[in-house]
Amino acid sequence: MEKKYGVYICKGCGIGESVDVQKMIDETASATRLPKENFKSHDALCSPEGIAMINADIKNDGINALNIVACSQRSKVEEFDFPGCVMARSNIRELVAWSMPAMEESTQINARDYAIMGVIKIQKGDLPEPGILENLNRTILVIGGGMTGLSAALEAARAGYEVALVEKEAQLGGWGAKIFKSSPMSYPFEGLIDSPVHARIKDVQAESRIKVYTGTTIQKIDGQPGLYDVTLNTPGGEETIKAGAVVLAAGWKPYDATKLTHLGYGLPNVVTSVEFEEMAKKGGITRPSDGKPAKKVAFIQCAGSRDPEHLPYCSHFCCSTSLKQAKYVRELGGDDALAMIFYKDIRTPGQTELFYKNMQNDPGVMLTKGDVKGVSEAGSGNLYVEAENTLLGQNVKALADLVVLAVGIVPATAGHQQYLDGLAAAGSKGDEAKAKYIEETLKPEFILNLGYKQGPEIPSMEGGFGFADSNFLCFQYETRRTGIYAAGCVRQPMTMAEAAEDAAGAAMKAAQVIEHVAKGMAVHPRAWDITFPDPMMTRCTSCKRCTEECPFGAIDEDAKGTPFYKINRCRRCGTCMGACPERIVSFKDYHVDMIGSMIKSVEVPDEGLRIIVLACENDAYAALDTVGIRRKQKLNPSVRILPVRCLGSTNLVWVADAFSRGIDGLLLLGCKFGEDYQCHFIKGSELASYRFSKVQETLNRLQLEAERCKMEQVGIDDYSRLPEIIDDFVKNVEDQLGPNPFKGF
Repeated sequence: MEKKYGVYICKGCGIGESVDVQKMIDETASATRLPKENFKSHDALCSPEGIAMINADIKNDGINALNIVACSQRSKVEEFDFPGCVMARSNIRELVAWSMPAMEESTQINARDYAIMGVIKIQKGDLPEPGILENLNRTILVIGGGMTGLSAALEAARAGYEVALVEKEAQLGGWGAKIFKSSPMSYPFEGLIDSPVHARIKDVQAESRIKVYTGTTIQKIDGQPGLYDVTLNTPGGEETIKAGAVVLAAGWKPYDATKLTHLGYGLPNVVTSVEFEEMAKKGGITRPSDGKPAKKVAFIQCAGSRDPEHLPYCSHFCCSTSLKQAKYVRELGGDDALAMIFYKDIRTPGQTELFYKNMQNDPGVMLTKGDVKGVSEAGSGNLYVEAENTLLGQNVKALADLVVLAVGIVPATAGHQQYLDGLAAAGSKGDEAKAKYIEETLKPEFILNLGYKQGPEIPSMEGGFGFADSNFLCFQYETRRTGIYAAGCVRQPMTMAEAAEDAAGAAMKAAQVIEHVAKGMAVHPRAWDITFPDPMMTRCTSCKRCTEECPFGAIDEDAKGTPFYKINRCRRCGTCMGACPERIVSFKDYHVDMIGSMIKSVEVPDEGLRIIVLACENDAYAALDTVGIRRKQKLNPSVRILPVRCLGSTNLVWVADAFSRGIDGLLLLGCKFGEDYQCHFIKGSELASYRFSKVQETLNRLQLEAERCKMEQVGIDDYSRLPEIIDDFVKNVEDQLGPNPFKGF
């Protein structure tokens, strides 16, 4: 497109009192070779009058490339939205006016440099055009017919979407259909109720938009959001359907009680909570060994849960289940029946606490805190339960007719990632090692069977527990596979009521991705983004770094090993752009040459330092904004801050661009990684750290010290320490390294 430029400077919010706006216009125009008539200022650019001025220029003068020199790109997003125009935002409010001394020369130079970089951005950028694929499908595939899957299917159908509900068992309902009774869900939280899953099944069967497949598994899922090809193994044979999004609601299974021999499992009258539920559903509480009524029943909590030797996490609903089952004992066993609950802690979140209090008032229910050390036979089929560290301050040895182990839960996805990681590790050692691994290792029952280069299932949380991993604290249904959303106990342990609510969230995310891909738009976190990677494939060397590093599996390879994008999987993070050694990946408004040119446009003084800070736009840049908003600390005037989509998009050529230009130091501010990783794009910050650990070679070629380039991990709440981090880096460059020897060349 032929561009007509407009640069608009705001003087409001203290900007006019901090910098000489006219001087900034004169210097920016000279540096960018734009006529001064292309520059305009306003006392409050975001006001109706300011917006009207810009719109008038767009309409009357054909302005179609705008640099808004005002507040942060994170502010006034709706006000500064001008469709059909190439846009840049130069932040001189938070980063200059609010965080630097007013009317000082260094403040003036900062404002000018930010304005120049914004002009460079619109000069180098192009107007994004959405990549909209054809024949998109709006059906939502829900995998799992328990409470979570049923609820997700209903919510999606009621929102107007067609739904394919796949359940591997012959009947719908999952574990919820197998229980005798459910804990109360309304005040006064006393009486047990029928399982709510039965009513949910009837609602699903009555909904015309839902097609139910029972006794069915997924053979394969190929494609991308809006264009999934799903192959089903049904009782009638293989069937292929189309889908636009997927909700994974495959549920859970009980922890393997055979690993709990220290709690007596294997003895005739020691059962799991699942087995006890089946017993109650048959109408009586009896001992498996002789069929006699069990009058004294002991419940052992956290059987396998909260135990580093088994499941280190809390399984969430075990306490409520045991309280419910204690009520079975009291109601089915008669007035002389006794339920004894041995617990580490009773955890009954939300209003379930009221049910717990009601059970405490039952004289036939004994609750005692203690560590159960063993279960042993007491003769005549009876059992001893021995506990230490009780509330009584002494050891307890209780006699019981029957012992129930409140076993923990594991997600249906447990073991998938562990198996795949092991397979990859074996494969790296050769075909023989891989074949041996496959022969000797029990392969888990895969659920999704994705046709992705990066594996057939969604990645799970690190640690091997198998829960679907989400790196979004606010959108936990998200997975690392765009368009596939996890809900219920594949995500974390939860009750049926919580699972139903969770399912609604996942269904709405599935609906969102369908609507977004129909507009060629990315989903969270860059939900507004209509750009997409546009590689120059004629220069591709098929090194495979992009396919290996893409955090969302958006890049596949053809039969020759040449990468190609499945755009609807892409989250627009730019990790592939940072990975590519040939620098062939670009976005219309974000590419290697653009950022490199912005870096090289920064004035390098003969005296003093100039430092470039590349800041992740999600956390680090937001924290820097907060420094300005608080107005309690000052930013070092020698730094120039450039927001990047993700540090994973940082290409090593920017190091050469910066230092060859004479920049004295390069500081990268990225998200935290490791156990507490917070990267919106999963591995971007970690990848950047890995890449820049190898920057020594580049700097050696330039005859520069590696310490001139440093990365820091910061969170959005680290605003109070960011000025100190920057100052420390600047001081180290100044005191230990000195000016860049390329300065002045």
